[in-house]
Amino acid sequence: MTGNRPAGRDPAYRQLADRLIAALDNGLRTLVAPSPSVRAVPGGLGTDQALAKGERELSARLMRVNHSGEVSAQGLYQGQILVAQEESVRALLTRAAAEETQHLAWTQRRLEELGGRPSLLDPMWYAGSFVLGAVSGLLGDRLNLGFLAETERQVESHLDRHLDRLPAADQRSRAILEQMKQDEAAHAIAARGQGAAELPHSVRAAMRVASRLMVESSFWI
Repeated sequence: MTGNRPAGRDPAYRQLADRLIAALDNGLRTLVAPSPSVRAVPGGLGTDQALAKGERELSARLMRVNHSGEVSAQGLYQGQILVAQEESVRALLTRAAAEETQHLAWTQRRLEELGGRPSLLDPMWYAGSFVLGAVSGLLGDRLNLGFLAETERQVESHLDRHLDRLPAADQRSRAILEQMKQDEAAHAIAARGQGAAELPHSVRAAMRVASRLMVESSFWI
């Protein structure tokens, strides 16, 4: 029976299986293990100022939302990487995912400093984002990159809104979000530079609705 198997398919299956195992490992580490940070956390401890109780609670809720966003980003990238067709696209997504791991570590650490906790809905955000990433990847690399570019554009807008809402005294959280915003913009530029397709308006609108659901839910739960 093995002699009838098409040549070259076994290595492709093994590669897909390896990427799937890597995605499952990433999911477990994202959801249950402390995230390592190679880069220094933006905003040294000396930038922290005393926050009133209400300010600290608001900052913690905002940072919980951003932490959930980074959990979602990990799921999204792993889904996209799993089915990406071109090695150059997979490499871009892998680099961006590694950078998002730093964001995950920063938001996690800041959330702990503020006395907050991760969202109870994080496993759902990861799983849902993984499926969305895989679906976008199955539509082809240009749409895969277009989904990435649009996601990062919407994340930039979201971070702007959170920067406006942060208490003025919370300079450490502000420094983290500002650096994250710069990194997200760089990811979008890289995706467009590699041929990202423009997504239809209906898809962009649906992405905004899903993002809003995640933001509102994670703020409270």
